[in-house]
Amino acid sequence: MAEFIQDIISGPVSPVDAKEELLDECERIWKLLEELQKVENGLEMMLSTVESKNRQLEEDLKREQQWLEEQEQVLDALNGIEQEIKAQVEEISRKSSKKELLRELQNKMLQLKTFKNDLLNTLHKFLEEHFPLPKKDGIAANKNSSEQPAELITLNEVIEILVSKLMDTPHEPYVTINDSFWVPYIELLLRYGIVLRHPEDPKRIRLEAFHM
Repeated sequence: MAEFIQDIISGPVSPVDAKEELLDECERIWKLLEELQKVENGLEMMLSTVESKNRQLEEDLKREQQWLEEQEQVLDALNGIEQEIKAQVEEISRKSSKKELLRELQNKMLQLKTFKNDLLNTLHKFLEEHFPLPKKDGIAANKNSSEQPAELITLNEVIEILVSKLMDTPHEPYVTINDSFWVPYIELLLRYGIVLRHPEDPKRIRLEAFHM
């Protein structure tokens, strides 16, 4: 723009022509500024949309994490009740001949197992719907083509393995990660504090003891 004005001043151009050329140049610059403003507005709208979607995803993940933690706490409580009832049944069977009471406790334990299975099935469906395995038939890619690729396990199976390990051997609750554990699942569980890494071996993880 400055060079254009300098050319007008130094060149053999009439004042009228110079004025028209200056107005044309100003008009072109103004249109360019308008276009830039439109682009800026479009980018701001796009950024706002992306940020809104990110916030929504974070909120959804937090709600799902809370729901998962609540289900795990219910499962822990059910496991404890189941063990107590089982112990009562065994004690009564040894020391008492009151078959009616024994039958009642057995029925309660059966109802409890049914409720527990229903809860596990609900959890399984929830995880399958919201955290499906990657496509390609759930087969993990292996860098070494000479080796058979590992078949990935679902998030539900990962949690079941961790829960079983914690319940069966609470003094040694860590599970070793192998190729069948899909990395994004592990990162998700670690990110929301559902599992913890071994302080000395990052390939070993354990379920956070929410019931403690």
